[in-house]
Amino acid sequence: MNEQELKKFENILQDRKVQIEQNLRGVEKELTALRSVEANDEGDAASLSADNVIENAIGSQQNRELEEIIYSLAKIKDGVYGVCEMCEDDIIIARLEVKPHAKYCIDCREIAEKNSNI
Repeated sequence: MNEQELKKFENILQDRKVQIEQNLRGVEKELTALRSVEANDEGDAASLSADNVIENAIGSQQNRELEEIIYSLAKIKDGVYGVCEMCEDDIIIARLEVKPHAKYCIDCREIAEKNSNI
């Protein structure tokens, strides 16, 4: 990967990092607001509970993605960004364009997913 491509992915990752951090602040505000709402009946309580579960799930997913992005930014600094962590081959640019924080090439991703389901 050349310097221009590397800089492009670094910018994409930094922009996404900022966006996720903003999203997480919004999720935290929503959760705080939900905690302060008083349920008037069982329907309200169920609705608040469902909203709380959804907000927590969104926050968890966003936190995982943020960790992966921070990890990828560190890999850029270390000079190993875009290298599959399993086979050590280069991850194709098309894959990184879809998922800039990818750890594995397409073939190894399938292997990793199969192994995580065992």
